[in-house]
Amino acid sequence: MKPSRLPLDWFACGLMFVLCICWGFQQVAIKLTLDDVPSILQLAIRSGGAALVLGALVLWREGRAAFSDGTLLPGVAVGALFALEFLFIGEGLNHTSASHLSVFLYTAPMFAALGLHLMLPEERLSPLQWLGVLVAFGGIAMAFLGQPAGAPGNVLLGDGYALLGALAWGATTLVIRGSKLSEASPVKTLFYQLFGAALLLTAVAFGTDQTEMQLTQRALISLGFQVVVIALVSYLAWFWLLRRYLASRLSVLSFMTPLFGVTFGVLVLGERIDLSFALGAALVLGGIVLVSGTELLRGRQQRKALAPSEA
Repeated sequence: MKPSRLPLDWFACGLMFVLCICWGFQQVAIKLTLDDVPSILQLAIRSGGAALVLGALVLWREGRAAFSDGTLLPGVAVGALFALEFLFIGEGLNHTSASHLSVFLYTAPMFAALGLHLMLPEERLSPLQWLGVLVAFGGIAMAFLGQPAGAPGNVLLGDGYALLGALAWGATTLVIRGSKLSEASPVKTLFYQLFGAALLLTAVAFGTDQTEMQLTQRALISLGFQVVVIALVSYLAWFWLLRRYLASRLSVLSFMTPLFGVTFGVLVLGERIDLSFALGAALVLGGIVLVSGTELLRGRQQRKALAPSEA
């Protein structure tokens, strides 16, 4: 019998607030050091550094039989998908702003919800959730089509890469949910993802001659932040929260991330936000909250309905 998940408390809300700040800043950290280290190489180093630590933890806990529990094949799949997500993020940041990428990347839960609707009967979307999907797609169209006058054409390419990254992220969720990885430890699941990303992104970096780097103080601080804070601490904290608290509540709080991403993009990088993108982003976030937040409302209604009978 699976342990029941807890409703959010002040500790969970506070931790999610900190995580969203970190996730919102990660695209900015990559963008700040593009002149020192290519984006693909940054992501390869970040994934490889964290994968070494996580791999050692998995072997220490489970020994040589760690990967003979039926998780290896889905682990290879999520590793490849995670690598694709990071590849699209890296290429996207070469063309579009950190603000744009943060918003478009966080359409991933919507794509995951659509996939789960097709995979699992208990994950069928309600009419309100379908409305959220339509609203979000309308926001994507507005943000895409309303590029400001004079914007370089490759901004659209970068935004497209961000959406492809979101698709890869959503597909990763589907593989985890529909395989043995759903019962595996968070450390092992994250190891598969980061190890696969490190291998493929390193190959891409060498294959496309993106290996030259200058280890300036700024680059070292950025890489340290990405390896330790993002790839290790924040991801493990997220998985720990998912195993302890209700996922639907956590998903709604996670949509603070693109808001922080846009804010950091404007304040740190001096990015400009045009009206069409702002309106489109608002629709995207509103639609995703409808898709992910419906479960929260449904659970609350069910508890109210049960309250009289329990009394």
